[in-house]
Amino acid sequence: MFAMITIIVEIKAVSQVPVTFYAQLTNYLKCTKLELGMLINFGTSSLTYKRMINLKNSN
Repeated sequence: MFAMITIIVEIKAVSQVPVTFYAQLTNYLKCTKLELGMLINFGTSSLTYKRMINLKNSN
């Protein structure tokens, strides 16, 4: 059995991730009615990421 999962991936390269980037990803999730998004930042010495879930549209 296969499941099709669609996520939004937001890729940035900044030294610090501002709160507005999280708000932007949240808005993308709400507008597309998707459940899962990832904010990935390559701008620091090590990769950082944040997984975000849109609970209003989860099953």
